[in-house]
Amino acid sequence: MTTRIGILISGRGSNMLALAEAVGERRIPDVEIAIVISDHTDAGGLQCAKEIGLETAVVERAGRTREEHDRAIVAELQSREVRFVCLAGYMRLLSKYFIDAYRNRILNIHPSLLPAFPGLDAHQQVLEHGVKWTGCTVHFVDESLDGGPIIGQRVVPVLDDDTEATLAARILEQEHKLYAEALALVVSGAYEIDGRRVHRQK
Repeated sequence: MTTRIGILISGRGSNMLALAEAVGERRIPDVEIAIVISDHTDAGGLQCAKEIGLETAVVERAGRTREEHDRAIVAELQSREVRFVCLAGYMRLLSKYFIDAYRNRILNIHPSLLPAFPGLDAHQQVLEHGVKWTGCTVHFVDESLDGGPIIGQRVVPVLDDDTEATLAARILEQEHKLYAEALALVVSGAYEIDGRRVHRQK
């Protein structure tokens, strides 16, 4: 049985494209991307999604409260029988309504080793703190900021001559691999959530 997923973007959608490639190559088996939704009409990822044959929609924020906006998005997702939601550079916190509608079925990717450096400007935070290792994290979304149960992580060294741009580019390569692996695990159902921990089932 095919599992239908929805992807939310706000910008260029590079992680969306990486997921689409993984689905096409069956690295994420039995999955269909049902819809790509953006909260910005000018999001570069929308055109990229259309070019590879994905259905797209725009649900703008203007004139709506956060919950009204989320209700409109959830309606789009539910009308397409979406089972899991992937946030791929989606730059808006979700309301309790959205989280409850897809509890433990919303995935997000963040460019740090959570719980270190949540929120915006993670690469800047990493460089300012002088840490030697960082990376990326895929986690379930809950009401906390970048704080839901962690599905997977990849580690990236911080080099002495790194800038935000060079560090971001190196982490992004790992994001594309990790997100596909994490989604494949979740769709397979071969895991369990124990509090804030996600255990792979053997």
